[in-house]
Amino acid sequence: MDIKDRIKKVFVELLRVKPEELKEEARLYDSIGVDSTEMVEAVIALEKEFGVKLSQKEITKFSTLEEIEKVVSSRSA
Repeated sequence: MDIKDRIKKVFVELLRVKPEELKEEARLYDSIGVDSTEMVEAVIALEKEFGVKLSQKEITKFSTLEEIEKVVSSRSA
């Protein structure tokens, strides 16, 4: 399972949505309706999944799965 799939899995489980509802370029806050609490929970889950540390500043910047993948990939390398 690659990084994209693992990130999607975190959001599918957290938000209880179908994988096809999560488009890489979709804005999480607007298109999917993620709220700030869910995003914090997602970040915690991503930190556990990938063994990376993400800052508060980064949490508020995430708006697409694509952006999350870039940050997680850079930290995992």
